Amino acid sequence: MTSATHAPSEALNQAPTTAVSTPAIDTLLAHRTIRRYQEKPLPNEVLTTLFDVACHGATSTFMQQFTIIHVTDANVREQVFLSSGQPYVGGTKGDLFVFVVDLHRNAEIRRRAGADLEPMGRMGVFLQGYQDTMIAAQNMVTAAESLGLGTTYLGSISNDIERVIAALQLPKYTFPAVGLLVGYPDQHPQYKPRLPRELTIGTNRYPDLESEESLKALAAYDETVQEYYDLRDANNRVDSFSNQVAHNMGKGKALEQDYLTILHNQGLCTQQ
Repeated sequence: MTSATHAPSEALNQAPTTAVSTPAIDTLLAHRTIRRYQEKPLPNEVLTTLFDVACHGATSTFMQQFTIIHVTDANVREQVFLSSGQPYVGGTKGDLFVFVVDLHRNAEIRRRAGADLEPMGRMGVFLQGYQDTMIAAQNMVTAAESLGLGTTYLGSISNDIERVIAALQLPKYTFPAVGLLVGYPDQHPQYKPRLPRELTIGTNRYPDLESEESLKALAAYDETVQEYYDLRDANNRVDSFSNQVAHNMGKGKALEQDYLTILHNQGLCTQQ
């Protein structure tokens, strides 16, 4: 049985497996990022289902602080593409969604009730909304992939987050957390190996990263990742996980934005 966290090179084209299997578990383990889609929009019944599933995820204190924007206007999509810079975000292939942390709706409810809007600026309230938003996004991803669709998360929309805010006409107390493409796949990439359990799972305490077991697991994983990049269809890149962490972390426009200023301009995270 292939480990769900450390797939050998001969299994690159096979979905990982684990100790117990159900259709839902198989869908989750078979996740792959799809960057090429067919010119085929999602039918209305699929869209309705994806929205329903996304809205039924867990929500902190029942505040339901997220909104999903389905981008169908070519001009709006172009602005999201310009922010992302990823070629597959432009055009018409795959349905584009933006998941928005939304405290605005509840601010309006409080305003109409004559309640103080002070909580909307609290860091903790924003984090509640961010958690709600990402849970909704993952629900949609799982539902889409269970239907045989492909997905790709678009953290790259944060390369120019103010452009996205303007394009989507987002009001105060909102923030675009992540984009998502969903569509009919036009590629079948290999399965990307994940960190071994020795490094990601602890019992009653944080894992001991200096233990012999952990060090051996990381070394073996680096070899697997390097082989993955060497063999995968997409390019000829050869790299290890440790090398990426050592040299790439924090780089890129999306990771160099002045998020605190942007959040403050949206009325968010202005206080502890």
